[in-house]
Amino acid sequence: MKILITGANGLLGQKLVRQIIEENVFEAIPSGLGESRLPEDLKIQNWLTLDIQNRDQVMAEIGKMKPDYIINTAAMTNVDQCESKKEACKELNIEAVKHLVEACEKYEAHLIHLSTDFIFDGENGPYREDATPNPVNFYGWTKLEAENVIQKSSIKWSIVRTVLVYGIANDMSRSNIILWVKDSLEKGETLQLVNDQIRTPTLAEDLANGCLLIAQKQAVGIYNISGKDVLTPYEMAMQTAAYFGLDKTKIKETDSHSFTQDAERPMKTGFIIEKAIADLGYSPKSFMDGIGILAKQLKLANY
Repeated sequence: MKILITGANGLLGQKLVRQIIEENVFEAIPSGLGESRLPEDLKIQNWLTLDIQNRDQVMAEIGKMKPDYIINTAAMTNVDQCESKKEACKELNIEAVKHLVEACEKYEAHLIHLSTDFIFDGENGPYREDATPNPVNFYGWTKLEAENVIQKSSIKWSIVRTVLVYGIANDMSRSNIILWVKDSLEKGETLQLVNDQIRTPTLAEDLANGCLLIAQKQAVGIYNISGKDVLTPYEMAMQTAAYFGLDKTKIKETDSHSFTQDAERPMKTGFIIEKAIADLGYSPKSFMDGIGILAKQLKLANY
């Protein structure tokens, strides 16, 4: 059974490729724009350079590879950038998904598509899978539109909704709240974190595991795959400081009115993950355990 991963150079993509290789249940076909940036120890021989915005290329390559599953992790996810570059956002987050759906229809592949808590307005979080979406920014709208495209199709599909993914990628190009808080406090900086937004932060390894459980169990439909702890950014920062033994007095509470951003953020999201636990056997780490995993990875990377 073959799994083609789009966006395999990204954080989730890297974790998926590693877990597939280590578990040896599926064959991984990693793909992305440009050359592979996957860790050398994975010894990738079958990297596929693929632009999912190019319909003809998608149809040709998927026709050649004939994967059983496609896990689509590729997306424009910078929420503020999505507001300023709407056409580019639509091309990657909606139009490219249409190409994947068309290829899945023709070659009978099961599409596992990554979506987001930002399809919700944040009025009634945490959310279950059957909650009514109402995005408050352009990024959320494009992700919801992609969900609609998939659900209206005739393919076998699974939609994985997730929240505030954190972890460490091979090239360390992507930061996260844990690294930012750790680095800033180590430099003696004072931080302001909001206490009026809630999320269920998700360890990248847990998200990858949830996606692969869907493939292993051939599960279809919508699944919330996130962390289990409902936390504000302020609480995340305080837990990070506590783990690394850093000065918590440098972390100040504030609210969302103190920040101006191009895109509106939903206030209270996060997910209820009972369905994934019951159907898939999904078992995410606590946020504090996730910090510990990152701490070990930082040591290995000499960061």
